[in-house]
Amino acid sequence: MGGDGRFVVHLTVVAADLAAAQVLARAVGRSLGFLPQVEVGATTVSVEGDPAGQQAVFCDRRLPHRRRCVLRPGHADDCAPRLRAPV
Repeated sequence: MGGDGRFVVHLTVVAADLAAAQVLARAVGRSLGFLPQVEVGATTVSVEGDPAGQQAVFCDRRLPHRRRCVLRPGHADDCAPRLRAPV
């Protein structure tokens, strides 16, 4: 293997159902989001053994200062670089 190009780290974390997988993926993404190598917006979940069925867990729109929106895909509110406190 050469050193050209980029390499992607695949970290398998198992959850009991889709909702739990999405919550866990968002938590892991937000906790590692401070690392410049982590592309939080590219975080996905899928059924084990079905990588073609990947579902995004973040909106993935770019915001100022290299940040990405941390809300769920298809959200109705304006994009946000961090979660809003419940009202």
